[in-house]
Formats: sequence, structure tokens, C-alpha cells
Amino acid sequence: MASSSTTYRSSSSSDGGNPSGPVVAVDDRKRKRMLSNRESARRSRMRKQKHVDDLTAQINQLSNDNRQILTSLSVTTQLYMKIQAENSILTAQMTELSTRLESLNEIVDLVTTTNNGGGVDQIDGCGFDDRTVGINCDGYYDDMMSGVNPWGGSVYSNQPIMANDMMNMY
Repeated sequence: MASSSTTYRSSSSSDGGNPSGPVVAVDDRKRKRMLSNRESARRSRMRKQKHVDDLTAQINQLSNDNRQILTSLSVTTQLYMKIQAENSILTAQMTELSTRLESLNEIVDLVTTTNNGGGVDQIDGCGFDDRTVGINCDGYYDDMMSGVNPWGGSVYSNQPIMANDMMNMY
């Protein structure tokens, strides 16, 4: 730039005001400045485009991550609901089994207190305890004990409670 201004000054002083010399130098400087500005603008546009591309890629990546998180959350929610349902069933089964155990313990206490010293009481005069058999002397079912044993039949049935039976109840 210093050389072109020197050229401008020297040509203006030596030419005596000839406009062709200084105009060429000014046009040359103006053209160089325009080229430099164009190049700078081009670089700026490229930086801006790269920034937009980077942001677009980041949006895509975050959208994919968001979809994966939502899918994982959905699966986890479904598993939670399934486990909660199973827990509800198990809680109901536990309550029922606790009630059965309490009832059976009451029956055991009743039988223990009825059999003072190991002897067999004759509730209806048949010579044996009707609660263990479930029928009275006439061969009919003893309805008196059906209230004590809500599941009917003999108080001392030898049938275990199976987990599959509990699952089929619900």
C-alpha cells in the first residue's frame, strides 16, 4: 500500500495533475480491497455454513439420543407396571395365606383346648371328634364346623397349597 501511495504522489507531482496515473493507482487499490472483502465474505459464509452444519448434526444426534431415552423409558415403565401387577397379586396371596394360617391356628388352638389332657371329647356323643372327620353320627356333614373352616371339608385335609392354585385364582 505504501508503494501505491508513493506512486500516486510521485505521479501527481511529476505529471502536473494528469488524472490517468492517480486513477489507475486508486482503482488498483480499490480492486484489491474489493477482492480482499470478497474473500473475507466468502470465508465468513463458509464459517457460517460450517456452524449451521455442525448445529444440524448436533440436533440430529440429540434427537436420536432423545428417541433412545424415550424408548428406554417406555420399556422401563412397562416393566414397572408388570412388576407392580405381580406385586399386587403376591400381596393379595400373602393376605389370603395369612388369613388361612390365622384360621388354621385358631382351629389348632380350639382342638388343643377341647382335648384336655389328650382325651377325645364327644361333641355329639359319637365317641370321636366330628371336626376331624367332617360328618356327624348320622352320616351328614357337620354344618357347625363349616364356619370354622371356610374352605369346607375336613379341617385336617392333607392337601398342600400349591403356588399354581394361587395363580389360577386371579
